Amino acid sequence: MASIRKPVVEVRRSERRRRTVSAYRDGERVVVLIPDQFSRAEEREWVDRMLERLAARDQRGHRSDEELAARAARLAHRYLAGYPAAARPASVRWVGNQNGRWGSCTPADRSIRISDRIIDMPDWVIDYVILHELAHLVVPSHSSAFWTLVARYPKAERARGYLEGVCAASGEPIHED
Repeated sequence: MASIRKPVVEVRRSERRRRTVSAYRDGERVVVLIPDQFSRAEEREWVDRMLERLAARDQRGHRSDEELAARAARLAHRYLAGYPAAARPASVRWVGNQNGRWGSCTPADRSIRISDRIIDMPDWVIDYVILHELAHLVVPSHSSAFWTLVARYPKAERARGYLEGVCAASGEPIHED
C-alpha cells in the first residue's frame, strides 16, 4: 500500500491578521498564514482545513500555463489591438512564489508571471490581472499612459476594488504590482 506523504507545513503568524487564514504552496512546502492570537488548537484545525482546501483545488485541476497564455493572447487582441507586437509576451505562467503581488512582468524578456493565489478568483478579476501585466509590455511604468491602456478593460475598476477588498480582509497591504 502506497503511503500518502504529507507536505512540510510552515505556519506564519501575523499580528495584522484578525480573522482570515490563507495558504499557498511554496515549492514542496505549504505556507499557512494565520492571526497571531490563534491558539495551538485553532492553528492545528486551520492547517488541516487549509491542506484539505489545497488538495481539493488540486483535484479540480489547475488552469494550465497554456490556457493562461491563450487567455493573455485573447485579451491582448481585444484590448491592446493597437499594439500587436508590443503586447505579445514571450511567456505567461502561473507561479506560486508571489505573495506580495497578483502578477508581475519583466518587459526586458517579455515574461509575465501570475500568482496562483488568484486561480480561484472570478474570471473577470484574473483577466484584469493579466491585462494589467500585458499593459506593462507596452508601458513599463504605472504612468497615466499605462492606466489609460488598463482602462480599456471595462471591469478594471471593479476588479481593482475586488483585489483591494481581498487585501483589506486579509490584512495585506494593497499592491498594484
